[in-house]
Amino acid sequence: MEKWKVLNSEYTYKSPFGNLRKDTCEMSDGTVIEDYYVNEYADWVNAVVLTEDNEIVLVRQYRHPGNGFYLEVPAGKIEEGESYEEAIRREIREETGYISEQKLILLGEFMVNPATQTNKVISYLMTEAVHMHEQNLDETEVLDVVYYPFESIEELIRNKEITQLFTVTAYHLAKNYLSNS
Repeated sequence: MEKWKVLNSEYTYKSPFGNLRKDTCEMSDGTVIEDYYVNEYADWVNAVVLTEDNEIVLVRQYRHPGNGFYLEVPAGKIEEGESYEEAIRREIREETGYISEQKLILLGEFMVNPATQTNKVISYLMTEAVHMHEQNLDETEVLDVVYYPFESIEELIRNKEITQLFTVTAYHLAKNYLSNS
């Protein structure tokens, strides 16, 4: 098995949110795929945020494509010149007002959907978080900060109160890390 050769590549749409690219690719057996569409998105970061009382800090917000309200871990895109760690600390502070002096724990780096997307999500664990700031949201963000005992999250997942995949994944990664440290 070999990587595909890109015979042609052109943008069909570009925006600040992401780009849609159409590639013509040749597989290792010579098969040519004329219209392979690739969504180019920026990488993003997310974090499980635990307070000093071992509560998880989540955000609840409306997600238009999902046509509903979702409980999620704080997350966001990396801004130009930021490291992943700087980006998640900024996002947590902006969305929730929480900060921590503790070292962030890298839980993993994952491709979102390598079949059609170029981006990855980098997940962290923030411990001993304290509320020190007011929210500083983007003009299109409206979200509530909510708190749950960390131990109650699996029940929220089972009851389908948490259905956002990367929140579920980040929770399980954090739980595994905490149980093994």
